[in-house]
Amino acid sequence: MLYLDAAATDAVRREALEAAWPYLTGVFGNPSSHHSAGEAAAAGLADARSRIAAVLEARRSDVTFTSGGSEAANLAIKGLALANPRGKHLVTSPIEHEAVLGSIDHLRRLHGFEVSFVNPSADGTIAPEALREVLREGTTLVSLAYANNEVGAISDVLALVEEAHRVGALLHTDAVQAAGWLDLRGLGADALTISGHKLGAPKGIGAAIIRGRLPLEPLVHGGGQEAGRRSGTENVAFAVALATALELAECEREDTAARLAPLRDAFIARVLAAYEGALATGPTAEVARVDRPSATERPDRRLPGHASFCFPGTSGESVLLDLEEHGVIASSGSACAAGSDEPSHVLTALGVPREVAQTAVRFSFPRGADAQTLGAATAAVESVLRER
Repeated sequence: MLYLDAAATDAVRREALEAAWPYLTGVFGNPSSHHSAGEAAAAGLADARSRIAAVLEARRSDVTFTSGGSEAANLAIKGLALANPRGKHLVTSPIEHEAVLGSIDHLRRLHGFEVSFVNPSADGTIAPEALREVLREGTTLVSLAYANNEVGAISDVLALVEEAHRVGALLHTDAVQAAGWLDLRGLGADALTISGHKLGAPKGIGAAIIRGRLPLEPLVHGGGQEAGRRSGTENVAFAVALATALELAECEREDTAARLAPLRDAFIARVLAAYEGALATGPTAEVARVDRPSATERPDRRLPGHASFCFPGTSGESVLLDLEEHGVIASSGSACAAGSDEPSHVLTALGVPREVAQTAVRFSFPRGADAQTLGAATAAVESVLRER
């Protein structure tokens, strides 16, 4: 099997499993318990928190463990907005992950917040000038992703933070796809969220990194764990796994990007050549737009292991089925929207016609992919496309 769906989830790293194992066996105490078994677990949890903070150049107290990226985004967005309402005005973009859009909509429907949407650039990036147009002096919170999960577009978060802070607004960035691929240090975001299973940790662990002493309304109430920000007995073993996976990904990040980016570019070129009319989406896109000009060639703004396409005149789902018969695993976009008959909200927001958006296929490379593996995958993709 040639697995090219790492944006949905990657394999668990052996190092992460080995680091977690003691906390699933001998060191199994509840970290809130005041005895030796609990204190040993609490020490492991504290160490994991410190290690994650060190990678992100944050304070240990900024790190709140959650069950994953979706919960982390919900906590950051709802928690910050409800505790710091200001003018009850939220800003996001129409191409965000469903967890972000759902959290924003919850605040609109049930708490009376007004919402403004930033128009993304044709390639899926968010320009600071576009954000500036929708900000107000009373804006409460901005939530914009560092890297888009469907088209791999990377936005300049530091510049977006500067725009938000200029009017006194807080900014949350969804860094689930960026973690391990991009530098997360020095972004200046008030909240940043990550997910373990995109990095090589098990599913079921994530973190919200919320700056300093910002007031935060918790989503989960109970025993007051995580400094009162997220109640519930902590998953010590998976927190340790997350810290381990994040450290390893950060150590390997620059080398991995340098190795995979040229392989990604060659992959894109060969796929485009294999199917007449194929369209690359994202920062290498030349897709016909409804209301915006074609994207310019900006491969530096695409994740190193990400390639996404539309194949007009065919079915994206049928392409995926044929690819799997050839041993290649890919996806049509976000795993969180799998099974829906609706075209990708990301692609339609970028001006791709609905009928074209329904032909989308996304390839996302595991960090361990090499030229031999991707060469075999590319040959299989070419074979499937040329048969159509």
